Parts: sequence; C-alpha cells; structure tokens
Amino acid sequence: MQKSVRYNEGHALHLAGLARREGTKRGFLSRRAAEASRWHEKWFALYQNVLFYFEGEQSGRPAGLYLLEGCSCERAPAPPRATAGAGAARDPLDKQYYFTVLFGHEGQKPLELRCEEEQDGKEWMEAIHQASYADILIEREVLMQKYIHLVQIVETEKIAANQLRHQLEDQDTEIERLKSEIIALNKTKERMRPYQSHQEDEDPDIKKIKKVQSFMRGWLCRRKWKTIVQDYICSPHAESMRKRNQIVFAMVEAESEYVHQLHVLVNGFLRPLRMAASSKKPPISHDDVSSIFLNSETIMFLHEIFHQGLKARIANWPTLILADLFDILLPMLNIYQEFVRNHQYSLQVLATCKQNRDFDKLLKQYEANPACEGRMLETFLTYPMFQIPRYIITLHELLAHTPHEHVERKSLQFAKSKLEELSRVMHDEVSDTENIRKNLAIERMIVEGCDILLDTSQTFIRQGSLIQVPSVERGKLSKVRLGSLSLKKEGERQCFLFTKHFLICTRSSGGKLHLLKTGGVLSLMECTLIEEPDASDDDSKGSGHMFGHLDFKIVVEPPHAAPFTVVLLAPSRQEKAAWMSDISQCVDNIRCNGLMTVVFEENSKVTVPHMIKSDARLHKDDADICFSKTLNSCKVPQIRCASVERLLERLTDLRFLSIDFLNTFLHTYRLFTTAAVVLAKLADVYRRPFTSIPVRSLELFFACSMSGRAEPPTDGRTPRLSRKFSSPPPAASSTASPVRTRKLSLSSPSSSRAGPLDLTATALSGSPPATHSPTASPPPHSAAAPEPTPAERAAVESAPAVADAMELSPCRSPSTTPRHLRYRQPGGQTADSTHCSVSPASAFAIATAAAGHGSPPGEWGLARTGFNNTERMCDKEFIIRRTATNRVLNVLRHWVSKHAQDFELNNELKMNVLNLLEEVLRDPDLLPQERKATANILRALSQEDQDDIHLQLDDIIQMTDCPKAECFESLSAMELAEQITLLDHIVFRSIPYEEFLGQGWMKLDKNERTPSIMKTSQHFNDMSNLVASQIMNYADISSRASAIEKWVAVADICRCLHNYNGVLEITSALNRSAIYRLKKTWAKVSKQTKALMDKLQKTVSSEGRFKNLRETLKNCNPPAVPYLGMYLTDLAFIEEGTPNFTEEGLVNFSKMRMISHIIREIRQFQQTSYRIDHQPKVTQYLLDKALIIDEDTLYELSLKIEPRLPA
Repeated sequence: MQKSVRYNEGHALHLAGLARREGTKRGFLSRRAAEASRWHEKWFALYQNVLFYFEGEQSGRPAGLYLLEGCSCERAPAPPRATAGAGAARDPLDKQYYFTVLFGHEGQKPLELRCEEEQDGKEWMEAIHQASYADILIEREVLMQKYIHLVQIVETEKIAANQLRHQLEDQDTEIERLKSEIIALNKTKERMRPYQSHQEDEDPDIKKIKKVQSFMRGWLCRRKWKTIVQDYICSPHAESMRKRNQIVFAMVEAESEYVHQLHVLVNGFLRPLRMAASSKKPPISHDDVSSIFLNSETIMFLHEIFHQGLKARIANWPTLILADLFDILLPMLNIYQEFVRNHQYSLQVLATCKQNRDFDKLLKQYEANPACEGRMLETFLTYPMFQIPRYIITLHELLAHTPHEHVERKSLQFAKSKLEELSRVMHDEVSDTENIRKNLAIERMIVEGCDILLDTSQTFIRQGSLIQVPSVERGKLSKVRLGSLSLKKEGERQCFLFTKHFLICTRSSGGKLHLLKTGGVLSLMECTLIEEPDASDDDSKGSGHMFGHLDFKIVVEPPHAAPFTVVLLAPSRQEKAAWMSDISQCVDNIRCNGLMTVVFEENSKVTVPHMIKSDARLHKDDADICFSKTLNSCKVPQIRCASVERLLERLTDLRFLSIDFLNTFLHTYRLFTTAAVVLAKLADVYRRPFTSIPVRSLELFFACSMSGRAEPPTDGRTPRLSRKFSSPPPAASSTASPVRTRKLSLSSPSSSRAGPLDLTATALSGSPPATHSPTASPPPHSAAAPEPTPAERAAVESAPAVADAMELSPCRSPSTTPRHLRYRQPGGQTADSTHCSVSPASAFAIATAAAGHGSPPGEWGLARTGFNNTERMCDKEFIIRRTATNRVLNVLRHWVSKHAQDFELNNELKMNVLNLLEEVLRDPDLLPQERKATANILRALSQEDQDDIHLQLDDIIQMTDCPKAECFESLSAMELAEQITLLDHIVFRSIPYEEFLGQGWMKLDKNERTPSIMKTSQHFNDMSNLVASQIMNYADISSRASAIEKWVAVADICRCLHNYNGVLEITSALNRSAIYRLKKTWAKVSKQTKALMDKLQKTVSSEGRFKNLRETLKNCNPPAVPYLGMYLTDLAFIEEGTPNFTEEGLVNFSKMRMISHIIREIRQFQQTSYRIDHQPKVTQYLLDKALIIDEDTLYELSLKIEPRLPA
C-alpha cells in the first residue's frame, strides 16, 4: 500500500496561525463536497500561495490546505435545480456567486466554492489569482526568452570576432609573404641589370646556342609529358574509363530509343484508341483500352524525365555521375511490377478484341504508320518487359569498369541490388507471356487468320517443315517417289503444333502463310496418330520402304464430316521422332484430362482438371516446394522452386502430364542432379510403384473406390461400366472445334436400349453368354454394324487393358503410340457379375495404363497375357503397376526420342536404360501394348542412326579427293551464300544442348567444357576474316568495290535463306576498321549496295538486345541459322541474375524454365536441316585458312592502300 506524504506539521500550523492573523483574504466560503448536492461552509484564510480552511472562525487548527501556485480561478455557473417545485425555494441559491479553482496537473479534482455576494466572490478570485503567481511565471518565461536571445547574439558576435581575428592574421601573413617576394624580385632585378647591359654585346652564336638549348628543353619537357599521357592512355584505369564512357553513351542511346518506342505506343496506339472508344460506334471500350495499355503512359513520363537527366549528365562530360539519377528512378520503378503482373491479361484482352473485325482493321491501320516500322502492337507492349533486365546488365557492365574507390560505386551497387530484387519478383510473369506473344505472331503470319490462336489456353510446342503426301484414295497411298522435285515443292508444308491443335500451312512466294482449305486446322481431340505402319498392311509396307520409314499418319475423324487421313514426311528419323514425341505427349494430356473428366463427372459434378486446380493440397506451398501464379499447358500452377526429391516425384506423378515440365526437366536436370539419379527414380517407380510413388499421388485413383463399393446397386446388380466416347474425350475447356458429348457412367437403367458393358465379363476369354460380337449380335436400332472407319481401326486396339470387358471391332493395330479409346456400345444383353465392383477411379487408371500404346492383332484381352479374370483388374496393385509402367515408358520415350545426345555421350547411362528396358520386357505380367512400346524404345536406343546423313564440319575439312579450290572470281554469289549457310548450319546444329548450361563458354576451361560453342565462335571469326582478307587482296579500287558489292549480295542471299549468322559474319567484316576506313573504295560502291548494307546491318544490329533479329526470327520458319551470341547473352543474363538454388536450398525451377525456353528455341533451329547440296569446290575455298590475313597485317595493308591524310 502506498505510504502517505510526510511534511513539517509544525511549520504548517505556524503558517496557519499567520494566515488567521495576517492573511491576504479571510472569510466564510462554501465548499462543494464529494456528493454533488452538498455544500459545507468553512472559514478560509489565504496566506501568500497557501489557502487554509478551518471548521470555524475560532478554530486554532486548520482542517486542510491547498497550494495555489500554478492554479487558475474561473467563474462557474449555478448548478441546475432538481425539480420545478423546489425551484421557488432555491431561488436564493441561484443568486449566490460560484467559482472554481483549477489545478495545473492531472488527477487533482477542482475546488468548487461559493459565497453570498458577488463582490466578495470577485475579491476572492483576484486574491487567488495573485497567489497562483501566474503573472510572475509569465514574466519569468518572457525574461528567459530574452536571455536565450541575448546568449545567441553573444555567441554569434564571438564567432564573428574570431573570424575577423583569423582574417587579420591571414592578411598579416599575406603581407609578410608579399614583402618577401618584393625583396626577392628586387634582388633578382639588381642581379639582372649587368646581364641586360651586356646582353646587347653578346656574340650572335651564343644567342643561337641559347635558343637551341631553350628549344631542346621545351622539346624534352613536351616529350616527357607526352610519355606520361601515353602511359596513362595505355593504362588499365584509362581503358576502364573509356569502356565506362562507352557504356554510358550506349545507355543514353538505348534510353532515347526506348523513349521513342514509348512515344509511338502512346501517341500511335493508346491515344487514338481512346478517341475511337469515345466515338458513336466504338470498336473497343475504354475498359479494354485501359486493360491493354495499363500504365504505359506513366512509364513514358517517368522515362522522359530520366532521359532528360541523362542528357544533362552527358553535357558535363567527362565527369559522368549517374548514381543520383538511379536514386531518383528506383522508388518509381515499382510501376513496372504492375505492368508486368498484368501483361498476360493485357495480351489476352488484345487477343479477344482482335476478334472484332472493326477493331482489327483499325489496328492494322495504326500499325501501317511509318513510325511503327512494320512492328505490331504486341511488340511495343513487350518493350517495357525487358527494360529492368537492360538496366541490370548496364549496371553490371558499369560496375565491371568502375574502380573500387570510385565515388559512386556503392550507389551503383545498391541500385543494381534493388533492380535485381525487383527482377526476381517480375521474372515469373515475364516468362509466362512469351507463349501468348508467339501465338499472336503466328496468327499474324497466316493470311486468313486463325481464331484458335486467339485462345490464350493454346500453348505453342514446335514448328517446322514437313512434306505432305497427296491425299489417300480408298485407303491406299498414291505411288509417289520421295525424291521427286514436284513432291518436295508442291507437298512442302509449314506445320505448327499446339497443345490442342495441329496447323498445316502452305507458303506463298511472298512468304505469307495460307491454311489448307481441307485439313488445315486439325483438332488433336479428333486425331489418331499412327507412327509405324503395321507389318500386315501391304500398302503400309510399301509406303515404309518408299519413304524410308520417315512417314507418319494422322487419322482425323471430324464429328460432322467424313474421316480422312493426313500423311506427312519428316526430313530425318530424328525429326520424325521429335514430332512424334511432342504430338503423342499433347494427345496424352488431352486424353488424360478427358478420361478423368468422364470418369469422375458422375460422382462429383466437377471435372477432374478442375478438381486438380481447386484442390488446395496439390498446389499449396510447402517447405520443399513453392508454386507461382502462372499456369502451365495443363492450366495448373507452375512450380517456382522445389527440392530435387519433389521434382523427381512430379516427374513420375500419375496425375500430371505436363509437356512443359517434362521438357524443362530433361533440358536442365544436369544443373541440380544427374542422369543416374533420374534413371534410378524411374527404375524404382517401375519396380516398387507403391513404395516409390507418394500416397498423395495415388489418392486420385481411389478417391471414389470406397463409395463405389459401400453402396449396393439399387437394382440388385453390380454396377457396370459403359464407355461411349470417341478419340480423346473432351477437355474441360471449350475449343473452336465442335465436340460430341462423351460420357462414362457406372450404371444404366434397365430400360436402356443399349445395355452397359460389364467390366467383369470376359469378352474374349471363351465365355459365350458374356460375349457379343458386333457382327453376330447387332444393336437393336441398326440392322448391321457400320463399317469401322480408319480412325476406329487405328484407335480401337488401344484399350487392351479393358478389352476383355468390352465389345470391340476386330481390326489391325497400326501404331505404337498412344491411341484414343473407341468403344462400341453393345446391344441387348448384359452380363451380370458378383466378383467385384469397379470404381470410376480404377476404370480410369486401367484406361490410362492401356491407352498408351497399340497392341498387335489378335492380342485383345488380358486373358492372353496372364490376366484371365476381372479380379486382377479390380486389384489396386495391378492398376498402379500398369499406370506406373505406362508413365515410366512415357518419360523414357520422350527422353530417348528428343534427348538422344544424353545417351550418345554417356555410354553407362545408355547401358543402364537398355538393362531397364530388357527387365521390363521380361515382366510376365506386361500388357501387349506395353511390351510393344518397350520394344520400340529399345530398338530406337540400340540401333545406330543409319539415316543420319548429315555432314560434319570435320568430314568436310578432311576430304582429300576434292577438286582444286575455286577462286573468288569464279564463284557466284548464290554458290557462296548456299555453302556458307550449309557450313554455318552444320556447325550450329553440332552444339549439344548441355553446353548451354552453366556458362561454360565464359570459364577458363571453356575449350574443354564447351568445345562446340568455341568451334562455332572460331568458325564465325574465320569466315569474317576471310571476307575482309578477300577484299584487301585487290590492289585497285574498282576490284575492291566490286568485291564489296559481291559480298553484300552474298549477305542478302543469306538473309533470304534465313542465315542471319552469315549476314552478321559478312557485315562485321565490312565494318572492320581496315575496311571501313577505305573512303575511296566505298565511294566507288553503288548507292543500292550501300542501302542494302544498311538494311542488313539494321536487321542484325545488337541494339535493344537484338530486337530486330528477334522479331525476324519470330516471323520466319525453320530452317534458319540464328546468331548464337544473342542466345548466349540471354543465358548469361539468366545465370548471373538468378541463382540455381534458393536460400532454403530448393531448386529454382523458374530459372530452369527460362533456360529451357531458350534451349528449345535453339534446338528448333538445330533440328530442321537445309536441303542444300554440298559443293566441295566452294567449301574448300571457304575453309582454306591460308587465305586469311591476321588483323594487324590487314590494317597495315589498309594503310598502304590508302595512307592517312596529313593533318
């Protein structure tokens, strides 16, 4: 408990006595009690600043006291009366004078007093006010302020006096110094007087000698300074400063170009479309305009300010300080995060608006503006996406050439770190928009347009040139020769594969693409792929020998048209395998989604793709896996980062069949694991599926098993499975192509005209009551079974895992690739069974496992492979084993067909895969289609690539029986361009994709780590040196000018052949200092050649990260030879800007996805070869290193041909 305050009671009583006798004011006052309505009359006495109160006037001891210092006294109103009746009695109280004493601190209640007369109250208030010392406190505060002011004045005067004192001392010192100088000058003048008097009498020779000595002293001084300056110019510091200045100048130019692009975007598109949206018949709404352009206008204003600051810095050259500009820019760069995050939605809105013909016409009119330079709106919307990476690269280069003691190094490092943080937040969104831009670019190339490409769910897979064989007639191919020129010219098609469609186009002479009128757009939902002709088909035998086994068929069965077959030829077996792997993987995705949708829609009313998307457990961030907001081709969230174990788990996950993930994983697995680990995981999944596959991956297949078995059927029968869908069942999302309804039901009413199929029936096991052949027992609604279509013949055998429970038309099995299930609905009778009931999940697993590959003729049921009863089909272990085997074979087929280099360079890996496949073949429970698929993979892996007739550069160099090399004058520009293109492509396609990982080309041991990339770089330099040497070999001006014109013509032909590496080889040679300085020679070159040269240089210019070359490559079809340095720069930026592993030790799979995207683009150009015949006489000339002159000799020869003009 808190103790009371102690005070000197004796002194207080003494002061109370003084107050009674000599107090300033004394008298009776009423004090308000704690109860609001009660007042106590006390006798008060005020002495100095203490107010005492006594019980009566005669009391000797005070009842209490108040300290009044710092308080205030105010008049108070009379308290309100309680009732109206009592008002008359209390009127005298209303006439009394009330006042309140307020104390200047919290927690102290005010003292409420009253007296009888107003005059007395005022006197008391005045006395209390005097006792509070308020006036004294105010006066004290005023005096204190004056005192502080005076102190400040004194201090200021002291400082001024000290300054004046120091100035006087300095002036005295300066006076003394000047006096000493005057004295010294006077002495010197006195000493010079005799000399000046005798100077006139000096000998003229002495004067000359002194003059020469003075000249020599000046020359030696200048020579010394020249040496010092030259030494500095050659010093590393000066070189760094020069490179730093060049980087800054390039940055200013790039910023000017970027601001110009933003001006075109805003003034050429945004503002006109805003005006169009305000018209009477707007082709676009204001909301759509805002969604497409986002905050691009704000970005333009920001960079205009930044550009003005850069130009002001350039005006102060050579002092280039940029850190403060970045300090201003950094806080505002968050607007890019908003732009990038919504960029995908922006392109989606643009794709939707393009379906409006009025808008599309208006947009093409805007794009025809000369300021656009042939670029589309999507291109301008893409430019801001790469501005942050461009700043990071610039700062990285600046820091590389900025000394550690430089004044702004720390600021530049801080700016770089902030930009990298922002880039890491943005890079996921950047990569996801590449697919939409690619689709829109292809759609623009097609003259008729293609609406399916405006569907943003379409993911681009690959493109290339294939030969289409003339249409089939009565099921047999026309007898044509593969080598015929007419077939190559007339049958050549540009093909584009997407996740849902396959486009076949012809190319006109102007380079435009035209969709085929019939079969130009093939929906993969209606297609059946046939890779290998069946041995029993004589026509297929003939076509296989005729086309060298390079052909494959796509059987198309539209829902409202007659079926037809498309036969395509690939240039090589390697390309055929790549096409087949991609097409079959897309078909797997569609079939998986469709089957899952059909299986589960009866029980859940929600399609399984939607179930996967909406299941929070599947895409929830965990300690060992994190997901991004973007979606893959299966429209489920992409993996941002994960542990190696989770990535291997996803590779074998039975729920996901994403070709994006499969490609990314197989391209980049070397960065975080080894091929042996991947193969061990696949082998483990095959051998022990229940222990290797996580439980969460198996839940999907048995989600409905218990519910299906717990409830007995209402009609007393076991639920039967009725499948009635053709080709792949429909995916969840709608497409442009109409699709028939396909449905899977567990039971069917007994009154149904066509009874459901029973999974427990052994259709081909020899049980007569359960077997119904379409020819023996046709359905009630038809007199005879219809003739099976080619698609039915191709697809019906793809269900051997459930064929013994279903009615199928006996037909051949022409393929080993995934086929679509086709089931014929039986008529009349149904077979009952009480063995077990099959859940939809089990049926789906069986279908998934069985739909992978076709089976040979006659191998229809499980009875012929050891599964002679339906109980094995209902067994979970059997279902998971078959599904896991199918998944492992699917991954191995993709690995072997598209990544054959892994096995060519790693014999141990190849032998382990062969052993695993042989182990699979020895499995007695293996299904026929699995056995056939395994045999095909085994054959593809073990056979030597006999059809690989590609030339190698080493083979060309080592040719000894070549004729004598031709000279430059005897070779035509066409011959040179074709053979340069052939050599460039041979060197380019020989680069294995593993050399693109880890920036090996920038390491000290680059020749050992990336020999093919270094060989490509050396070949580029050799070809460029050859061009420059050939020009300098001519002594006369006319011959040199003719040589330049011929090489420019060669470069233009290379451009027409899509050999942009060759264009850069020649243009870089013509831009060398030894050639570029030949003014007289260039004066002889025609204007047309110079204009063509400028056009070629603009195409392959490195400005804006090779923006023109990227746009050109995007709009051209393979074969093509891109400039490898462009991709190496992209890979270097990704490697330096993003780590392989996160701080938590997880694999940065977003980075792997970006690397895989670049590698896939490179391999797309590697896999499509040129059809150019090798001419040894030309290649021997091009590869003759004896014709190459080194750089120093070239410059000396240039100076000899055209000496420098005198200054």
